Amino acid sequence: MQTFAGRKLGRPTGHRFALLRNMSAQLLHHEKIVTTIPKAREVARFTEKLITAAKAENLTAHRRVAEDLHDKAVQEKLFEVLVPRYKARKGGYTQIIRKGPRLSDGSEMGILRLVV
Repeated sequence: MQTFAGRKLGRPTGHRFALLRNMSAQLLHHEKIVTTIPKAREVARFTEKLITAAKAENLTAHRRVAEDLHDKAVQEKLFEVLVPRYKARKGGYTQIIRKGPRLSDGSEMGILRLVV
């Protein structure tokens, strides 16, 4: 999933992809993360595309997901737990809940979570 038109988040391309992959893996593992609103929006887009690709449940889907999620445990959870949960759902797997400004620099914070 190298083609990604979205916010640059003040990072070079490689760093941005690493950030999105790592945050997406943490979201899929813990099912909830706290981050800034702009990052949450980009991670939500990235994660929703991963879940949609995984719903095909074929070899191509496994390879497509393995390209972005390098943690085997997260890949297994995605295919064994999350894909059956979202099988009937056509999209909207994530939700952003606003938390308010961060005390240190005033950045708008939010909770990004997977919808149950």
